[in-house]
Amino acid sequence: MKLLLDTHALLWTITGDLRLSRKAAVALHQPEAEIFVSAAYIWEITTKFRLGKLPEAGVLVYDFDSLRRLGFLDLPITIEHAQRAGLLPGNHKDPFDRLLIAQAQAENIVFISNEQLFDDYGIRRCGKARNIRRDHQIVLQSTYACRKDHPHRLLA
Repeated sequence: MKLLLDTHALLWTITGDLRLSRKAAVALHQPEAEIFVSAAYIWEITTKFRLGKLPEAGVLVYDFDSLRRLGFLDLPITIEHAQRAGLLPGNHKDPFDRLLIAQAQAENIVFISNEQLFDDYGIRRCGKARNIRRDHQIVLQSTYACRKDHPHRLLA
């Protein structure tokens, strides 16, 4: 299964934030999962870090190659992606989100995000923010169980 993480889902995955939904965590832990890193959210993360809106991304901003070392796959922005993003209907004005939607549509990728507004664009979406207390132990158990065989599927 091909997966594309929204910006917050990427940050939650690599920082071990427990808000990632159980369904998304399970999908990321599947051995056949191909997890893509979009150039769109690399652009978004570095821009927001530079503007002081995302200080917690500092370590990642200076070492995006760490994502490749963890097994994430690059998803470059193509002309088709840009065209689709520009032609998307609706009032959603965030250019980063529009580009991620276009990439998920064009590449037929499951989009991992907690934002329901993406459902209006006909993409397959997995995830919603979860109750951290209720699921804390489940996440910790699945995280440690996956360390040996699939390091890029870690949540912590």
